[in-house]
Amino acid sequence: MNPRLRAIRLEQTVHQGQPGIVLADPLGLGDRMLFVPAALGPLLALMDGTRDAGALRTGFELRTGVPLSPAVVDGLLRELDDALFLDNDRFTRAVRSATEEYRRAPSRPPIMAGRSCPGDPQELGGLLDGYLEAGRAACGQSESPGEAREVRGVISPHIDFPRGGPVYGMVWAAASPAVREAELMVVLGTDHNGGEGGVNLTRQSYETPWGIVPTDREVVDRIAALAGEEAVLGGELRHRGEHSVEAALTWAHGLRRENPCPAVPVLCGSFDLFIREGASPAGSGPLAAAVEVLRETAARRRTLVVAAADLAHVGPAFGDALPLDLAARARLGAQDRQLMEVLGRADPEAFLDEIRRDGDQRRICGTAPIYLMLAVLAGVMGVPAGYAQCPASEDGTSIVSICGMVFLSRNHAR
Repeated sequence: MNPRLRAIRLEQTVHQGQPGIVLADPLGLGDRMLFVPAALGPLLALMDGTRDAGALRTGFELRTGVPLSPAVVDGLLRELDDALFLDNDRFTRAVRSATEEYRRAPSRPPIMAGRSCPGDPQELGGLLDGYLEAGRAACGQSESPGEAREVRGVISPHIDFPRGGPVYGMVWAAASPAVREAELMVVLGTDHNGGEGGVNLTRQSYETPWGIVPTDREVVDRIAALAGEEAVLGGELRHRGEHSVEAALTWAHGLRRENPCPAVPVLCGSFDLFIREGASPAGSGPLAAAVEVLRETAARRRTLVVAAADLAHVGPAFGDALPLDLAARARLGAQDRQLMEVLGRADPEAFLDEIRRDGDQRRICGTAPIYLMLAVLAGVMGVPAGYAQCPASEDGTSIVSICGMVFLSRNHAR
């Protein structure tokens, strides 16, 4: 079988003075990482399943002018296979085994607790309550239960709580009445390692430090019946190591505590294809099926739709040549405010068109969940609930921008 490199994480680095690429497994099938010298980078690019070892050597020499011995290529292929980085039968068996183990577990265990937020429920509750109190003060909002029916959706960050805390506090303070009265929460999270143009659901319930947030399997089953089981549950294992949905569910559970709201956790893959080709995601089968079922469900049950989404990722840490100075940060802020203004109209196609205007140069990390939230909701308008530029490098020259937005029924919005 011709070697084919599967979807893995690649990061440029320098190890012991030698530039190279670190390979890591986004599915967590193993704990191995591989360092490949930068000179062999073109060899990795040739591993698309169309060449055997001999053709890989030939292709490498044609592209670089450097001959490779069979021992070098064979050795690298063995290492890649041992680390489960090749798309082959061994990798397929490992995915099947890990998925079965994931599905047999009592729940999907938290991955943020004890890392990016406290694992102790009392300590975590105190942290979130502090953010909420500051958020209410910043927004000048009360918690009148009469406002609950107005709030139908929110954009909440998925960045870690220490950096995003003030914005988290503002958006969840505004949404808290709706959270407490919701009969169902649909959480659309960024799948940082997902493929293009798809969604991955799960029947597994999420766990937080306060206990279990039950997944509404009936809704999941209806989407799977319409879209096809494999189309929306074939990548279920991605939920195991992805934090975006968990971030939103942790906040929602913190507001409900002993009475968690049933949820539909959805991981949303990249929209790069739709941005490049100008096509509408509305024509994609799995996406259309998910929107149809979720829209119908929201029409008959009190549903809160959450897009767990960050905004821009800019600076050298994300591949940009120049660091962000004060002027660049000001330009970023103006661009983000323009995007938020478009979001306020709650038009999913207008939102996507705004990102296409510059070819997504700001790397919006939330395009898919925001688009799908807007597609599910109807008759709403968006109101800002916080904005921040968070450091993404030690020297402060790279930035992740985040926002909070609350989407209100146009019949009640003031």
